Amino acid sequence: MNPIGGARALLGADGNGGVDWAAARRAAHELTDPGDLGLSDSVRGAYAEDLQAAHREIQATAGIEFDLPRTIQVQNRHHWIEATLETLETAFEPISDRPGALPGITGPLNTASIAGSVAYLSRRVLGQYDPLLFAESEPHRLYVVHPNLMSTAAELDVPVERFRRWIAFHEVAHAAEFGAAPWLRPYLAERVTGIVAALATGSLPKEEYGELNRAMTVVEGYAELLMDEAFDEPSAELRRKLDTRRQSGGPLSTLVSRLLGLDRKREQYERGRAFFDAIVAERGLEAAGAVWDEPGNLPRESELEAPGRWLDRVLPTAPN
Repeated sequence: MNPIGGARALLGADGNGGVDWAAARRAAHELTDPGDLGLSDSVRGAYAEDLQAAHREIQATAGIEFDLPRTIQVQNRHHWIEATLETLETAFEPISDRPGALPGITGPLNTASIAGSVAYLSRRVLGQYDPLLFAESEPHRLYVVHPNLMSTAAELDVPVERFRRWIAFHEVAHAAEFGAAPWLRPYLAERVTGIVAALATGSLPKEEYGELNRAMTVVEGYAELLMDEAFDEPSAELRRKLDTRRQSGGPLSTLVSRLLGLDRKREQYERGRAFFDAIVAERGLEAAGAVWDEPGNLPRESELEAPGRWLDRVLPTAPN
């Protein structure tokens, strides 16, 4: 990690009010140790085996036919930074060349915010299913950030093999969701595009933001449910240790997490999982999967807190 190099990259950023993506890449790289990616053939094979097992078990558990990306990318932190900045640059493309695109914020500050956020996240991400909302050339990607996975397993004092397999199940569960709901990718892309366009005018569209937040709550909650249902051994201990790690950062880490919305992401996990636990307890796993049948089946805000209302609306029982 080279903070001086990162600062130099930011000082050279274009000041027109948008984001200098080349400078953001340079700065994020300078701020982040890429980590070791020396993989033996056996470890590469183990990654592939874990993902294939997750694919097989999740298909059988959920009754969902879905495809995985052709290539599973085992990355270091710099690889993840490149992939993430590529997605962000595409998402912000409609306003990236517009002076003052983010009102009241200078180009170097925009660039610093992006670089710092991505650098921080690159040291925390374990795996990621990327639906590539704005890409036309390929439908999706799946990444595993090997240095983070190894260091986290050691920090949590859990067997690497078991932890690696658990992370694989989580990311493959996301692939199952997008496979079950072909409408989900354009639904999310449309709302992200609308929010970005509104931000360029200095406003936040509450309706689109609310729809996006509810959809991501469902995505995260269902994946949590599905991975636990399909995983081939108890996972409560792994989840408890990972939750403890998320909550044990110092004041600076806590502040950064809040600024980046990581606390909101955890809330999405918990809120979505509570919703689906209630649905499964009442009507079973198949009923929970009905959420993917069409966009109208996504729970409304009030239904997330009262799952019975969702059942009454989406899956009403026949009268006796």
